[in-house]
Amino acid sequence: MPPPFPKSEYEDRLTRVRKSMKQNGMEALLIGDPSNINWLTGYDAWSFYTPQVMLLSLSDGPYWIGREMDAGAANYTTYLPTSQIIPYPETLVQTPEQHPADYMARWIQNAGFADCIIGYESDSYFTSPKLIESLKAGLPKVAWLDADLLVNWVRLVKSEPELEMMRQAGKIAQIAMQTAYEGARIGVRQSDLMAEVVAAQIRGTEDYGGDIPALHPLILAGESASTAHPMWTDEKLGDDQTVAFELGGCRKRYNVGLARTIHLGKKKPTKLIETGEVVKEGMSAVKDSLFANVKTGDIHKVWQKILDRYGLEKKSRIGYSIGVGYSPDWGEHTISFRAKETTVIPENATVHIILGMWMDGWGMELSETLHVRKRDCIALSTFSWDIPLLT
Repeated sequence: MPPPFPKSEYEDRLTRVRKSMKQNGMEALLIGDPSNINWLTGYDAWSFYTPQVMLLSLSDGPYWIGREMDAGAANYTTYLPTSQIIPYPETLVQTPEQHPADYMARWIQNAGFADCIIGYESDSYFTSPKLIESLKAGLPKVAWLDADLLVNWVRLVKSEPELEMMRQAGKIAQIAMQTAYEGARIGVRQSDLMAEVVAAQIRGTEDYGGDIPALHPLILAGESASTAHPMWTDEKLGDDQTVAFELGGCRKRYNVGLARTIHLGKKKPTKLIETGEVVKEGMSAVKDSLFANVKTGDIHKVWQKILDRYGLEKKSRIGYSIGVGYSPDWGEHTISFRAKETTVIPENATVHIILGMWMDGWGMELSETLHVRKRDCIALSTFSWDIPLLT
């Protein structure tokens, strides 16, 4: 499985990251987030449950350092030469006697980085305290700098090849949502419905398949719709039950989120329909106001103004940047849309605007993944905002 982009695309990304490293006073960067490793090299394997890192210097690398069993994936999913693929022995995997980071530290020292300034990702799910402690103990002369989210911020602006991947992921998300709508009926088990959705996410389109999204499909049924991220169960969908779906499409690790709401039964849920109309008005206003060089806090004000008009409240943020991602989530951890945020949204960012209203005992969701352009934004999926009544 070759990398999804030409070598020149990855070389451009490495150049941009090195520029940021230099601006922040780093001679090398240690990367543990698999999304960032993928974005910089194309490396794609479900190997991040054991310690693995990538080392990049201003003039050398990147070097992938990971489990021996997974070195083959580095060979056929990246353009890295074998000299830049550094496997550690299988005997170090999940053993109390020695941590893989001890091996990593020795290799980094022998490679000539023993007394330089190295940045590291301090708040990644995948760089554990044990890994960082072992590296620092094994490299006492290194000056360590907190470089958390450095790569993530560089990732924020998407190239045209990346945007095309996002468009394809958007079509897969659309298919997944249509599958949920067609299968959601009174008496159907949540688990059976989600099995169909997952199959659709992986099957993709006739022209290209999909990947497992970084966020598993969410079904918010009945009372569980009052919270944001419940897991599905084997309970059956019931009569007079509101069901919200937050699903996604994923293409070559590029994720697009999409949320919609339905109601099961013939009884018209007045409160839900009225709230849905407010949320639709809010989404329309947000879309009309979102374009390059606008501040995230100003977009939140547009939404808040709609809520205030109708006496509604939403405490959580209304969106974030999205793109390459592995479990447990698809957010890039950079842009957030909430009050008082001053981040300026660049052209060609992709953001997930999710207007979830989680109320007392019920709730609903409406979301779009948007490509931010110079003078407007465009949704990456096409799916009705209406709340249908299904039986």
